[in-house]
Amino acid sequence: MKFTLSWLKEHLDTSATVDEVVDAMTMAGLEVEDVENPAAKLAKFSVAKIVEAVQHPNADKLRVCQVETRDGRLEIVCGAPNARAGLTTIYAPIGAYVPGSGITLEPRPVRGVVSNGMLCSAKELEVTEESDGIVELPDSLAVGTSAAEAFGLEAVIDFEVTPNRPDWLGVRGIARDLAAAGLGQLKDKPVTPVKGTFPCPIEVKVDGTLCPTFGGRFIRGVKNGPSPAWLQRRLTSVGLRPINALVDVTNLFTYDLARPLHVYDAAKLTGKVIEARAGREGETVEALDGRTYAVTPDMSVIADGSGAIGLGGVMGGESTGCSEATTDVFLECAWFDPTTIAVTGRKLGIASDAQYRFARGVDPESILPGIEAATALILELCGGEASEIVVAGAAPAPPKPIAFDRSYVKKLSGLDLAADRIDWILGRLGFQVTNETVTPPSWRRDVEGKADLVEEVARIAGYDALPLEPLPDVPPVSGGVLTLRQRRMRDARRMLAARGFREAITWSFMRREWAELFGGGQPALVLENPIAADLNCMRPTALANLVEAAARNARKGFPDAALFEVGPNFRGDEPGDQWTAVTALVAPHAPRSWAKTAADPLFELKADLLALLDELGAPALQVVQGQNAAWWHPGRSARLQLGPKVVVAEFGELHPRILKALDAEGPMLAFELNLDAIPEPKKKGGVKTKAALELSPLMPLTRDFAFVVGADTPAGDLVRPIQGADKQLIAEVRVFDVYQGPGVPEGSKSVAVEVVVQPREKTLTEAEIEALSARIVAAAEKATGAKLRG
Repeated sequence: MKFTLSWLKEHLDTSATVDEVVDAMTMAGLEVEDVENPAAKLAKFSVAKIVEAVQHPNADKLRVCQVETRDGRLEIVCGAPNARAGLTTIYAPIGAYVPGSGITLEPRPVRGVVSNGMLCSAKELEVTEESDGIVELPDSLAVGTSAAEAFGLEAVIDFEVTPNRPDWLGVRGIARDLAAAGLGQLKDKPVTPVKGTFPCPIEVKVDGTLCPTFGGRFIRGVKNGPSPAWLQRRLTSVGLRPINALVDVTNLFTYDLARPLHVYDAAKLTGKVIEARAGREGETVEALDGRTYAVTPDMSVIADGSGAIGLGGVMGGESTGCSEATTDVFLECAWFDPTTIAVTGRKLGIASDAQYRFARGVDPESILPGIEAATALILELCGGEASEIVVAGAAPAPPKPIAFDRSYVKKLSGLDLAADRIDWILGRLGFQVTNETVTPPSWRRDVEGKADLVEEVARIAGYDALPLEPLPDVPPVSGGVLTLRQRRMRDARRMLAARGFREAITWSFMRREWAELFGGGQPALVLENPIAADLNCMRPTALANLVEAAARNARKGFPDAALFEVGPNFRGDEPGDQWTAVTALVAPHAPRSWAKTAADPLFELKADLLALLDELGAPALQVVQGQNAAWWHPGRSARLQLGPKVVVAEFGELHPRILKALDAEGPMLAFELNLDAIPEPKKKGGVKTKAALELSPLMPLTRDFAFVVGADTPAGDLVRPIQGADKQLIAEVRVFDVYQGPGVPEGSKSVAVEVVVQPREKTLTEAEIEALSARIVAAAEKATGAKLRG
């Protein structure tokens, strides 16, 4: 939102400077983004008078001028066709930077005559977009007057409007808050009704809730044309392009009172009825921006006998636009449902001034005052005769009174303010105050309770007035402040980062088509108001997002990705349907090298998963193959289970079908660990502490075993019972060979393992080693039916 100091002073009686206004806005909660001061840009430019202008001796289109400037009388060469003696114009001295042409002036001869400066056009000063010669100013301006003063330019304040304060989208609303902050007195500017002299020949109708109320009046006999200079300057100061008097009046009140209006050329209307209704399938509107938009039933349109002629609350139509030939107009002032206008603007990609305001909520009680104010100015600038006002529908109910105890201000904010000071602040902001209640004004529908009232009082009283009191001491929490799940999330991040993964933070939603690939996409998880069309569903897994991130990195020349994310996934919309997952993904596309490695990325990923589980204190888990979800490769994936039902993690290679659907190049491997499925440690206090590392002074020894097992027996099913044969002595069990072929029965395979034995108290005797070997063989046979290979 932009405005100038002089515009503000139309509503606020104040002597404050721009800097004082900016400071007061900041303290009242209005976030000032920028102050553009054209006087600074044009500081070197000033008013000058041409005393004499003669033909250049060496050029037909140049004139040599004697110019009276603030630097004295100078000779300046000028090529403008309107350069003549007696003209008051703008002078730029040597060394000045001319913004419109991008040059810095230097003393140099022009066809043999040295020019000691430059006479400027308005375009070269970036005051207007077009100009036919140098600036022509009133003779009353004194030589040396600054260019900014000559053009009536002033500083423009630009600030960010929060979504809950649509009243700040009008200069009147800004002035009201600054008056409450003590910067001045809000001027009383009552709107004088314009008496209608004839019945309105246009009937207005509303259909449904998209536009609850619609009003307007007919004005005949107007003479349209360019706006007066004061109105053009006011619009251009905030970045608007003057069009014609009728349109400029509506644009003025959009910024002045935060009240969008629209004028129709009555001669271009079909029939005698204007209706605000829902759009219909197949309807299109050629809007004032020159584009044609297809409307849908959830959009509000303005229609006459020919069909839709405008996008209600968003933009008018080209077919009924006003021109200098317009003599009769219909002035519209309506209130549109904010949600409807917000959705329409997003669907059509339109962010007009009207749409921006209606989407946030225009004051519903400003319809009649808006019509009257605009009518008065149209009659003043264009003449004509106004009809009676017609209104259809009804405005939304006003805000309800709020029971408000003044002591609540101190209780909630700490500010110790007298009751009359609180009432004075609220009254200045437009609230109706009684002993027991406070009623918000029609333009403050964001105020719904007493906490909102305290916030209003606090920001006007000044946040710098809040008492400086330390927070009470809080005794430390036994066992730390993090829950077990939070500690596990922290430890998972640290562990995976230490193992070479990079953390990714992706959206908690994705496109529904992707969610369906991973078992999600249920209607309950589809967002009604997504931030983007391709982020319209809560995610069932982070896998798709990580695949997309890895593919994006690959397209940018970084194919070897190792990513992880710790965050929520969603099975449904019930409280228990959210679960916390640690998801990691590897795209093993390392650069080619002569140094080959035999390590399988799948087993490296499995090692990362097992190391993570160990770090998180998970118990021993069972490896189950062939039961993974459909997005995993059936032959290169498995799951880790706690018992027959609790799935703790799934890992493996992602199915090529999934990668193709996500436009990603394989292979990609991943694991997904359900943090919520890891049971809490049984140790008292819920915190598992690792025992200190114990190093034995005795040398370890190894023994190799080759077992014949069924061809479909996982090697892990053989390793676990061997590990448990003697947990005190057996330090590690490693599979180092798997063989099928001659010497091994058909339907079987030979699995060779190395068992590392670590004595603790004494060196083992041969008999003790043989006894341990027997226990190993017995454990393997009992668990898998394994036989020692002969």
